Amino acid sequence: MSAHRFSTHRFVPQGPLTGRIRVPGDKSISHRALMFASLAIGETLIDGLLEGEDVHATARAMQQMGARIEKDEAGRWRVHGVGVGGLLEPAVPLEMGNSGTSTRLLMGLLASHGFQASFTGDASLSARPMARVIAPLSQMGASFTARGGDRLPILMEGAHPAVPITYRLPVASAQVKSAVLLAALNTPGITTVIEPVPTRDHTERMLSAFGVDVTIGEDNTEDGDGARTIAIHGPCDMTPCTLTVPGDPSSAAFFAVAALLVPGSDLVIENVGLNPTRDGIFRVLRAMGGSIEELECREVGGEPVADLRVRHSALKGVEVDSAIAPSMIDEFPVLFVAAALAEGRTVTSGLEELRVKESDRLATMAAALSAVGAGVEERADGLVIEGSAGRPLAGGGPVATRLDHRIAMSMAVAGLASTDGVAIDDAAPIATSFPGFLKLLARAAQ
Repeated sequence: MSAHRFSTHRFVPQGPLTGRIRVPGDKSISHRALMFASLAIGETLIDGLLEGEDVHATARAMQQMGARIEKDEAGRWRVHGVGVGGLLEPAVPLEMGNSGTSTRLLMGLLASHGFQASFTGDASLSARPMARVIAPLSQMGASFTARGGDRLPILMEGAHPAVPITYRLPVASAQVKSAVLLAALNTPGITTVIEPVPTRDHTERMLSAFGVDVTIGEDNTEDGDGARTIAIHGPCDMTPCTLTVPGDPSSAAFFAVAALLVPGSDLVIENVGLNPTRDGIFRVLRAMGGSIEELECREVGGEPVADLRVRHSALKGVEVDSAIAPSMIDEFPVLFVAAALAEGRTVTSGLEELRVKESDRLATMAAALSAVGAGVEERADGLVIEGSAGRPLAGGGPVATRLDHRIAMSMAVAGLASTDGVAIDDAAPIATSFPGFLKLLARAAQ
């Protein structure tokens, strides 16, 4: 792996955010679109695919295993799949870059194929634990050799045939759920995942679009407490289709918070995916007093979509129910920025998962916000933030982003709502999920 070159950047107060913008396609859906299209026999057309580094890592991996993936002159992606069970053993390690989603989903996908595959990644990804995925996939028959037991690089020996299992998620995780369901596609018999807390359901929705019979129900056993069950009877056949990827709500969240915080802002963010398992950030911002209006509500590719009109608002601190965390787990860093300028105290809890993202997002955001003048208390499972009641943050920096794209973009928003601007130590990781972020932010704030 080559040494990372840091790219410092300073974000300063600008004018109000106005006009209409469109954020890139949803990253979670883009990953799945490429993987599932590679498993269908025939050609799938994909519009709106996110073209960040993380999604490119998925595309390269699927190409290494036999899928043909190309972009046509109209900007659509054409994927010629090889069928479930038709993937080829990769001749070289699958380089995942910074993409935890690519890694965990591909580990699941390949766990039921009878060949070896090795996974490598950058320094940030290589520090992230993979035990939550390794545990159920090992029960299905796959074996793993990993640095430190659960860190990249990882060598996986897939099982063929794999063993169907019933797996109850010990913690809410859409990636773990999806890894098991993807392994089930090439596993004879019924594999069931039980999730006590609902998580992102993009996998279930998209598998159905590709012709897979996904059975959704409730666990009504004595200890089931009505938990959600998702079952797949493998092996499955997948049929090609035409997909449109809605705008990424995680990307939209940065602009929504910026518009709420910068006086005079009145911004429309077009084509935002509002899957109920992903829209928690907008619900919480509304509860804080944020003016976020849904326009032109519609359905795109099986996913609910709307244009969001966001206007500057006086926010109030709230206690965020931990039950909403799975629907906005990636958006907490930018929520912390909104809380830093709200009136009163915002309390978050149940966020232990943020300790093992691209960085320890609780510690990193606590340090970053404290460095630019916010009042922050770090707890084991969340942050408590004393808001400024709308007064700009002092600013400063450069703050450490720990190679984490969401930390970098969140502190960029903090810079817009500061007196002296906020410098971050590295803007380069933003390209992993939002390549055009800097240009779009500058355009919206003209």
